[in-house]
Amino acid sequence: MRVLYRNKSEQHELTIYDTSRLYGEKGKFRVLEFSNAAVQGAMDLDNPSRMVLEYPRALVHLMERNNPDYESVFVVGHGIGSLSTYLSNRQVKVAELDAEVVELSRTFFGYSGDQVMVGDGRELLEQEASGSYNYIIVDAFTAAGTPTQFTSSTFFAMLKDKLHSGGIVLLNVFGRAGNDRLVNAIHTTLQEHFTYTRSFALPAESPDEVQNRILVGCDSPISYQSRHMAGFVEQQLGEGYIIVDSDEC
Repeated sequence: MRVLYRNKSEQHELTIYDTSRLYGEKGKFRVLEFSNAAVQGAMDLDNPSRMVLEYPRALVHLMERNNPDYESVFVVGHGIGSLSTYLSNRQVKVAELDAEVVELSRTFFGYSGDQVMVGDGRELLEQEASGSYNYIIVDAFTAAGTPTQFTSSTFFAMLKDKLHSGGIVLLNVFGRAGNDRLVNAIHTTLQEHFTYTRSFALPAESPDEVQNRILVGCDSPISYQSRHMAGFVEQQLGEGYIIVDSDEC
């Protein structure tokens, strides 16, 4: 591993490094990590356009499967710009809290788009007109995990207002592979606002393994094909509590 950059921004501990092995795959990879060694993005240096991580590939399949003619997308969380780049031929807006993350995506990962707004994703989404988006993707993390402001009942109500009729929300959250209390709560809160929900995760070796979990909400049935989910499989989650904003407690 060769470290190219390391710094503590206002939001994250940031590390960028090159490595010849990533998740058991050999090659030439460049990786962005946040605090606690959480990989936020990875690029194949021999094939920069390839999506290396499984979860964005699964997100793209869910989007193209459920509405192949989608036009408008709002993304909370930029990372190295993989999704932003893939969606560049659509009407896409991206919110990223950390200006340094955006700059690093350009300097080290070749991001060249102009869709990113620097600021609080919830506040920026609130400024959008009702019914503006086919898809809203929430892919935001801090050292403590997914911020509560992106998982509360009030947020999901606002988010639903910004979606077209039949629009879909996709959440990428971190949680234990086993029965995770917070993931259950996020899913239960999502169910308060959407008629149909689904949950997906990669198979894990241990119930204590921390992994990406994809949660989906829509008022129409949600379709997917297993062979295109990049290894993600559907899960049935337990009942959780309703998450409320701190000022509502």
